Amino acid sequence: MYYPFYVYFSYFHPVMSTLMLNRPNLFFFIVLLIVVLTSCKEEKTVKAVAQKPPNIIYILADDLGYGDISSYNPSGKIKTPHIDALAAQGMRFTDAHSPSAVCTPTRYGILTGRYSWRSPLKSGVLTGKSKALIPKNRTTVASLLKESGYHTAFIGKWHLGWDWVQKDSTNFGGEGWNYTDFENIDFTKNIGHSPNDLGFHYAYGHSGSLDMAPYVYVENGSITAKVNRVTQDTGKYTWWRKGPTAADFVHEEVTPNFFRKSMRYIEEKSKETAPFFLYLALPSPHTPILPTEEWLGRSGINPYADFMMELDNYVGQVMKTVEDLGISENTMIIFTSDNGCSPEADFEVLAANGHDPNGGFRGHKADIYEGGHRVPFIVKWPAKISPNRISNATISLTDLMATAADLVQVTLKDNEGEDSFSLLPLFDTKDTIGYLRKATVHHSINGSFAIRKGNDKLIFAPGSGGWSYPVPDKDDVSDLPRYQLYDLSTDPSEKENLVLNHPEKVTELTRLMVSYITNGRSTPGTSQQNEPLQLNGEEWHQAKTLTTSEIR
Repeated sequence: MYYPFYVYFSYFHPVMSTLMLNRPNLFFFIVLLIVVLTSCKEEKTVKAVAQKPPNIIYILADDLGYGDISSYNPSGKIKTPHIDALAAQGMRFTDAHSPSAVCTPTRYGILTGRYSWRSPLKSGVLTGKSKALIPKNRTTVASLLKESGYHTAFIGKWHLGWDWVQKDSTNFGGEGWNYTDFENIDFTKNIGHSPNDLGFHYAYGHSGSLDMAPYVYVENGSITAKVNRVTQDTGKYTWWRKGPTAADFVHEEVTPNFFRKSMRYIEEKSKETAPFFLYLALPSPHTPILPTEEWLGRSGINPYADFMMELDNYVGQVMKTVEDLGISENTMIIFTSDNGCSPEADFEVLAANGHDPNGGFRGHKADIYEGGHRVPFIVKWPAKISPNRISNATISLTDLMATAADLVQVTLKDNEGEDSFSLLPLFDTKDTIGYLRKATVHHSINGSFAIRKGNDKLIFAPGSGGWSYPVPDKDDVSDLPRYQLYDLSTDPSEKENLVLNHPEKVTELTRLMVSYITNGRSTPGTSQQNEPLQLNGEEWHQAKTLTTSEIR
């Protein structure tokens, strides 16, 4: 039988029963006060949860193309149900860009919020032997979050250099491309200038790409196993350079190993009160293309497609781990790629099966064209981002630094995150105009530049700046215009060069590019120095006064 609330209340609380019968007004006042105070307590609890900075899991794939994810390329033939689910549960960006079309400079930009061409690395990538690129005194996303109470971890492919101990300090022994370059490394000694020196409490990974020797894991500065053999493979998909290899390093198991370690890390840190930041930098689906036996042949296309499906499955396992631990609501999961897909994926075989890994965009990894640097970018954060959101804002992977600073309410100094803009306004449906990026700089493997403002993209080179036609210093570009201008709103495939039609846009964008170079930043603030300044500054200054006749 149903009784009014006050009947139960009076039955279980004699004092209140007496008040109810003799002083009904006082009784109802006390009840109302209890309800109000309880509500206030609950409201404060909700606000406390909402204000706690989120856990951050940043998953960076290697050489994964814009068209390799089904939600970005519905006509694609590689199935990625788990990454698609991540997009459906969060926010998918359609116009996201890596700051470079190759590995090392993009990773520099992600961790520092600064374009790599401002560092000593003006083109190309580092090797597995290269010295550390990021100085210890430069703020990184990890050091910023660490100082703000986060536990920080790096797991995966580093490719930003660290300092191996040399047996003979007077003989460096080569740059790291050949097997003999590693004869002088003392693999029994701890490395120097490691990820731990750049803000990571925990660091586990290998030095370069999975096809770059040496093949050893380093955990918190220590090599995890004895180097006891030399390995090399020369298969069509499984190629890697000859080099020293540790007893616990099996190429086929590297990607699964990194995912397993990451999930264990998430499980451990979920038990603690402090938020965590996990930078999971995958070596896949970059060469060597090594799906495990369980996944080999599953796509019915080629090993690259198999590898993609395996990667997708592991992303699903990370998502499930977060869900099962009950930390999903306030955990931000970001999935993206360091550049466009590589031709090593075997474009001919993929095309024959109806799959375009670069999603219809021109070019691929290494190029200044969109296929070189337009990448998938997906963010899931239930506490802040509603499901099934799509943003067409032009963003850069350098934006992680300012976003992290915004999350922990830290104001970046003038020499921090010089090319980083917070994405938080884009996450909030009430504030879509608060994202302050005015323009974005793109960079190719040979150091060619492009600048994008609105729909206009100006390329400061006659060709691709990379590996697709027209290849610099290889294909004949003498009859091509010096620069290229494209309107991406009507020509996303970059087919019609408008450089002769709009000299005023060429001048405007060139001046903006000059200011970004000479000011040492693209964000507001005091001018900074590019270190060291090895660009041809005179050419940029002369370009301020370009005319149609000069462009040819």
